[in-house]
Amino acid sequence: MKYPNEWTQKEFLQNKKKLEADGIKVLLVDTILSPIEKADTVVYNPYELQNEPEGSVFVFYCDTGKATLDRLKEYKKKFPKHHCISLKDGRGYWRKNMMILNDD
Repeated sequence: MKYPNEWTQKEFLQNKKKLEADGIKVLLVDTILSPIEKADTVVYNPYELQNEPEGSVFVFYCDTGKATLDRLKEYKKKFPKHHCISLKDGRGYWRKNMMILNDD
């Protein structure tokens, strides 16, 4: 899979489901100490994130998505063995009841 710089919430939910089915860990990373309601998030902690399996995907979010997109180069440099993506429009655009239904 080719990893872009940004994912929308819908892309995050779809790709998380696909990637985790293939054994790839996908984490929603809170950079502003403000968890998203009804979302499984981890607080930005470089030491802990370094210990995640190689190839894991880190999706960083802030309030608007602008700060994490601006710092994406820094994240990619800090985590060269992982894939780093910014959540488009950040926490402010997150829809807590959005879900991805099975295609079955």
